[in-house]
Amino acid sequence: MYKATANTVRISPRKARLVVDLIRGKNAAQALGILEHTQKRSSPVVRNLLKSAIANAEQADDTVDVDSLRVTEAYVNQGPTLRRYRPRALGRATPIRKRTSHITVVVG
Repeated sequence: MYKATANTVRISPRKARLVVDLIRGKNAAQALGILEHTQKRSSPVVRNLLKSAIANAEQADDTVDVDSLRVTEAYVNQGPTLRRYRPRALGRATPIRKRTSHITVVVG
């Protein structure tokens, strides 16, 4: 099990989960191909994270076969939320929540 994480990525967890759900349980090479052709904003972040997990596997163990690696776990947790305020009518203010994600990919 080799893991890579990206913390406080400036994308909403709900949107990042759409991409992560596509690769969970797939072969690592197949998952890279899927991420290459996915037109979502979080796709490049998850692709780099998967490449990092594969590189961690190569670095940690020389006997590991890169072609046999699978995405065993992939999940997105909510990170800290940036709170901003937008002026509205009659002197009121409306909160704007800029959400962040903690993305984790595990290959094995």
